[in-house]
Amino acid sequence: MMESIAEFHIGEHYTNDQIRFSLGLGNLGGIRPSIDSNKRLRHLTIITSAPGTKLRAENPYHDRIEGDVLIFTAQGREGDQALSGTNKRLLEQYSDPVPFYGFINEGRQYYRFLGLLELLRHYQEVQADRRKKLRKVWLFELRIHTQPDIVPINSATVITASILGDSRRANPLYLMEREVSYLPDTLGQDMIEAFPSTEAESVRSSMLRLPPFKFEYLIKDLMEHNGFSTVRVTSATGDGGIDINAYVDEANDFFAGTHVQAQVKRWRHAVGSAEINKFRGALSSTAKGVFVTTSHYTKAAILEARHESKPCVTLIDGIRLASMVLKSNLDVESVN
Repeated sequence: MMESIAEFHIGEHYTNDQIRFSLGLGNLGGIRPSIDSNKRLRHLTIITSAPGTKLRAENPYHDRIEGDVLIFTAQGREGDQALSGTNKRLLEQYSDPVPFYGFINEGRQYYRFLGLLELLRHYQEVQADRRKKLRKVWLFELRIHTQPDIVPINSATVITASILGDSRRANPLYLMEREVSYLPDTLGQDMIEAFPSTEAESVRSSMLRLPPFKFEYLIKDLMEHNGFSTVRVTSATGDGGIDINAYVDEANDFFAGTHVQAQVKRWRHAVGSAEINKFRGALSSTAKGVFVTTSHYTKAAILEARHESKPCVTLIDGIRLASMVLKSNLDVESVN
């Protein structure tokens, strides 16, 4: 048997055998738990893949790393996914400091160590499968911690406990940030009913394929189709968090000339209250704020956007955005 490794180094590459023998894991799968004799979870490894050009084009729902967040889809490629078995094991980190090791397969059977992972939230959404049929899937959002840069296996539980404790103390809205809500006011309804049609989800998947700058120009076109004038996309650098400036058309008797600033995010991970606060701080003192995303909002983000003593921020999530694009008869694929 191959000699076990005592520690993992951030950024270094390891073979599948080195990982599984050192951590006592199975040979296959994106989620690999290690279970003790009492069927308790010792630790867990999540292995994702760096998507190639073909995968990015064919599957807009591929696992992504956005900033320091890994968006990971549960196991199960066909039909509705169940939050059971191996998938359900991830939830144990909410109550216990179970170490989650993150690796990314960059080809040739070598896996780069990303760091220890913190489960931020999990939630269900609807996606279209290869046959364009809607199905329910479970998403896990995990923060990648790159410190410490060396993780001894025998100390990983203590390190994880420290990471989780510090993170949760720094975020008093921890529980509300875990909960993802759907707009407009669809929380608690059947997920498929939240979409008007498979066509709407097809639109959302097309938006997820767009490069970020093209997504910004799609929102520009959408605003022009919905009564805004002098709509301008800001420069890629130095925008201060503002992606689009626009003004309500003079034909609107109540709000003519109102300055509107928008931040648009072609994201898969949910928008939290920190992003709303940061956006509000970047707004001009005379502007109305609109935050647009292809994903969803946490409960804390929605409460922050509607704070009674702060300027209100309008939120548009992926479900609502897809419906707006359809109603405006915009062709996502032809955005300049």
